[in-house]
Amino acid sequence: MKTLNQRLDLIKPKILSPEFRSGRGLGNEINFWIFDYAPEDEMAVRAYVSSLRQSVAAERDDTRIVVYDLFDLMVDALAGKGYLDRVLRMERDKGSAAVLNPIKKTLRLTLEDDVIVNRVCAGLKPGADIVFILGVGKSYPIIRSHMILNNLHGKIDRNPVVMFFPGVYESELRLFGEITDDNYYRAFRLVER
Repeated sequence: MKTLNQRLDLIKPKILSPEFRSGRGLGNEINFWIFDYAPEDEMAVRAYVSSLRQSVAAERDDTRIVVYDLFDLMVDALAGKGYLDRVLRMERDKGSAAVLNPIKKTLRLTLEDDVIVNRVCAGLKPGADIVFILGVGKSYPIIRSHMILNNLHGKIDRNPVVMFFPGVYESELRLFGEITDDNYYRAFRLVER
């Protein structure tokens, strides 16, 4: 079993390989990947992603890593619609459970005009950008990782997508190693444990 640092060190050569970028060798499957890790390694993974993004930007003109934090996207969307303060008041007055459905409806999760999915897809350069998705644990239970991956499936086909997942991925997503987040068997593990 590899350490976290050993696994992180394998990401850069993998994502910069022509095979990864083009999706070749996947049997015409979608170019979606999961990097699963222990939840307690969250801060180390975030720091690595930031460093990797800067490193690739400095070295390569033909590749851009575009990072999306699901929690930040959610907060920005709520603030942009003028609902953030209202949601915070509702949570304070009625509890966290009371805001789940209103937030999901506002974000239009799982619908054709899903706010989060559309923000991830906006402005991508086909064939040049690699999409990194973070914030899976922070945005749970409002945004579910399998829903994001399923909804991106029909919208992104020329960009690799890597979801950084605090938990275990073995053909199903187990958030924090405990919560089964529905089956998601279409993605590949980016680096074996």
